[in-house]
Amino acid sequence: MCTETKLVGLEKAISVLCMILCLLSILSSGAKLSANAGFASVTVSPSDSIQAAINNATTGDTIFVRAGTYYESLEVNKSVSLVGEDRDQTIVDGQNNQFIISITADHVDIEGFTIQSAFNPNYGISMLGSKGDVISYNIVENSQQGIALTSSGNNTISGNVITGNTQWGIALISSSNNVVSGNVITANTQVGVFVYASNRNLFSGNMISGNNGGFSISFSGGNVFSGNTLVSNHAGEAVSSSTLNTFYDNNFCDPIQVDDGLRNTWDNGVEGNYWSNYTGHDRGDGIGNETYDVVVGNITSSVTAMNLDHHPLMGGFSSFDATLASEMYEISTISNSTVSDFEFIVGTETGNKIIKFNVTGAEGTVGFSRIAIPIRLMNTSVIVLVGEREIIPTWLNSQNTALNYLYLTYSHSNQTILIISSKTLDLYNQLLDKFLTLNATYYGLLGNFTTQLQTDLSGLNGTFNGLLSSYASLLGNYSKLQQSYLDLNNSYQEHLFDYSQNLENVRSLMYIFAAATAILIVITVYFSKHAHSRLTKAPEEKDRF
Repeated sequence: MCTETKLVGLEKAISVLCMILCLLSILSSGAKLSANAGFASVTVSPSDSIQAAINNATTGDTIFVRAGTYYESLEVNKSVSLVGEDRDQTIVDGQNNQFIISITADHVDIEGFTIQSAFNPNYGISMLGSKGDVISYNIVENSQQGIALTSSGNNTISGNVITGNTQWGIALISSSNNVVSGNVITANTQVGVFVYASNRNLFSGNMISGNNGGFSISFSGGNVFSGNTLVSNHAGEAVSSSTLNTFYDNNFCDPIQVDDGLRNTWDNGVEGNYWSNYTGHDRGDGIGNETYDVVVGNITSSVTAMNLDHHPLMGGFSSFDATLASEMYEISTISNSTVSDFEFIVGTETGNKIIKFNVTGAEGTVGFSRIAIPIRLMNTSVIVLVGEREIIPTWLNSQNTALNYLYLTYSHSNQTILIISSKTLDLYNQLLDKFLTLNATYYGLLGNFTTQLQTDLSGLNGTFNGLLSSYASLLGNYSKLQQSYLDLNNSYQEHLFDYSQNLENVRSLMYIFAAATAILIVITVYFSKHAHSRLTKAPEEKDRF
């Protein structure tokens, strides 16, 4: 993992980026000149003096330097831009002077030069008390200190090749809030990057290799080191008397010495650093299971140590730029393969977005790649090909709302990986998502309907059983009432019969009584008549006598 070969892709990417920056700077300078009548553009040829052009320039001027070798040292004491025609062919040779280029003004841009000297002056480029300067796409070699910033802030040092200097490649002394990015710092006799009493600087995407020491940080804090590769530096790296610095996504292939008494942060909460001597295990996402103790230089279970990498990387970190619709995006990989020849392509006819890169590794071993893709660049509707074989990747869960993390494994060999985002596939997935949503809604409604129907049916069944029970109870009561009615009816019939009998008896008695009365009347009448007759006869008899 930690070899010069693995970094070839990064060097190419840096070189291309720097060329783009150089061209953009030239174009933007031209645009600036046309928009501001007070600015001028001066062209310097090998027969001319760059220093003379600087002396005659005014603030905001651009000095365009034709290819050739210029034997002079430069003092830039005003805000101008120096742009070389061709970095390899536009050479400033400082000869035996103390410095090759000294910058004491603010907002100075220098790009596209080879800055060298056969006599090792103290500084290739020296910045003293300046701010807002940009030093990019230059080759700085054969001095004591390649690029040195002293009491300078808010400057950008990017895309330079700094090599063969007898002391430091880049030095920051009492300088804060600077950006040092995308530089190749190699074969410097002492230290690639020297940081002393400097705070809140950003060091990102630098390749620091083949120096005696990779970097040395002393009495400095609040700096961020991200995406740097440190390999084949003889004495390794050192962090001393420094605290509150943050390190993540760096490739540490050399030994590192860290003061244990001061706290620094060695991960960003999600990803840590790649350590060539890490012996932990992958948890299935390119991140190690075991914590790495930076001071001890091995895995540890300690939770009280002050310099722990909680998320060590299982493979080397690399990042690449992709441009879409004039916007720049960063794609990063963590892989145990050698990653090279990165490309981002947009199909002219299909509009498909394609990420392409090569992976190589020892035959017979298993390779993996964890790829962070900006969501605005490419969504999850992708096809992944390793060689000619399609594989199903794993999308990792992440709290980062700007990135998707893709994890894939494969058998090692020299293979090309293609990640294709297709508009047709995206449309299909959108329709599929809508269908699945509708299908889920349907089954949800069906489930709710079934549940409600079962609930209602159960309720109705309970009500029916209740009514049935009430009916049975009523039926029982009806049967009892019917029996009672029959009993009453029988009793009534008996009473009716008795009544009829009694009525008949009464009638009979009435008949007897009537007859008796009639007889009595007859008898009475008879006796009355008879008595009357007797009374009537008596006088007559009396008379007779």
